[in-house]
Amino acid sequence: MENRGEQFDAIVVGAGVMGSSTAYHLSKMGHKVALFDQFDFLHHRGSSHGESRTLRATYPEPYYAALVKESLTLWEQVQSEIGYKVYFPTPQLDMGPSDSTSLRSVIANCGSNSVPHRILDARQLLGQFPARIDMPEDWVAVVSEIGGVIKPTKAVSMFQTLAVKNGAVLKDDMEVREIERDDERGGVLVSTANGERFWGKKCVVTAGAWMKKLVGGVAKVEIPIMPLETCVMYWRIKEGHEAEFAIDGSFPTFASYGEPYIYGTPSLEFPELIKIAVHGGQPCDPDRRKWATAPGPTVLEPLKEWIRGRFGDRIDTSGPVMAQSCVYSMTPDEDFVIDFLGGDLGKDVVIAGGFSGHGFKMAPAVGRILADLAISGEAKGVDLKHFELRRFEGNPKGNVKDFGDQVAFSAAFLN
Repeated sequence: MENRGEQFDAIVVGAGVMGSSTAYHLSKMGHKVALFDQFDFLHHRGSSHGESRTLRATYPEPYYAALVKESLTLWEQVQSEIGYKVYFPTPQLDMGPSDSTSLRSVIANCGSNSVPHRILDARQLLGQFPARIDMPEDWVAVVSEIGGVIKPTKAVSMFQTLAVKNGAVLKDDMEVREIERDDERGGVLVSTANGERFWGKKCVVTAGAWMKKLVGGVAKVEIPIMPLETCVMYWRIKEGHEAEFAIDGSFPTFASYGEPYIYGTPSLEFPELIKIAVHGGQPCDPDRRKWATAPGPTVLEPLKEWIRGRFGDRIDTSGPVMAQSCVYSMTPDEDFVIDFLGGDLGKDVVIAGGFSGHGFKMAPAVGRILADLAISGEAKGVDLKHFELRRFEGNPKGNVKDFGDQVAFSAAFLN
C-alpha cells in the first residue's frame, strides 16, 4: 500500500530516547511529525531500556558539559509537563589515580565550564558520604552536585506520551527499508518493510545500533559506528548497610578512571542492590546477540577486587545477583555523530548516532538540536564540529584527544 496522501513535516526513524526526544521537540514546536520504530515501542533490544542511567557533567572532553547542563534543565521541565519524575538528583563522584590524564582533564573542564566541584584526597573522601568510600592515597576524587539517576524506559515513555499529546503520529513494528528523495515534490519518501510509503519534508534517523546497517543500505554511506554488547550488573548490599548506599541518603553516582573504567549508581531501582559495572563490551551484530548476563572472568575478577577495595565487606562480591544485557553504539573516538547525511539527500536527512554508552543523559538537548537541524538547517547555540561525519575523513580515529579511551573493547568481555 502506498501512503503518500499523509504528509509530515518530519519523519523520525528510531524510537529510542534520542528519536523520542526529537519527536517531542518537533511536535511541541507545532510541526506534524511521525515516529517509527522497527520493533515494539519500549523494547529491550537497543540502548534505551532499563532502570537507571547516570547524569553527570564531569567529562574529559570540554564540549559535553554545556549539553548536560541544558539537558538537566530540560529533564526537569519535561517531567513537570508529564507529572511524574524520571530524574532523581544526587551528587556525582569521579575518582582515580592522581596522574590520570582523563581525570586531570575532568578537573580542568569543571573549571572552564563552570561545573561546581570539590577536589578531595583519600582522607577527605572517607567522611564525604554515608557509606565509607576508600581509595588509595595516590588517588584523587572530584565531587560535583550536578549528578543523578535517570529512569530510561520511563523517560522514553514520557517523551512518546507527550509527543502524542502534541499531535505526533507514532507507529511501531515499522521497519524502514528505504529513504529516498522525492524528485517530484521535494522532501523524502520513507518506505517500510510492510510496503507502506510516507512523505516528509525532512527525515531524522536515530537508529541506534542499527545506524550503520540502515544508513549504509539507504545511502551507501559508511558510518563508523560499532555495536558493542555489554551487561549491567547489580550487587547485593549486606544487611545493615542498605541505607548507606541509597540515593535518598545522597550516595552518589560514580565513575572510577583507570583500567578498567568502572561506573555505578546508588541503590534505587532494586531494594538492597547497587549497580556497579565495567564500561566496555564485545563487538556484536545487534540482530544476533549473545544476550549474556555476565562478563568473562578477565572483566569480572578485577571488578570484584575494585568493589572490595572501595567498599570493603559491605557489598557481597561473591557475584552479581542480577544482570541485564544492553548495547552501546561506539564511534572510534567515543564522540557522537550528529550531522546531515549529505549526498543526494543533502540536508533533508539528519543522522544522529554513536552515542557510545554515555549519551542518554543528553537526550533532551540532542532532541532539541536534531529538531532545529531538521526544520531550520542549523542548531542554535551549539557548535557541532566535534560531531560531524567529516572528522573521520583522512583520520579514521576521529577527534584527537590527549587521554586514553574510556570504553574497553574485548572479544572476551562476555561469557
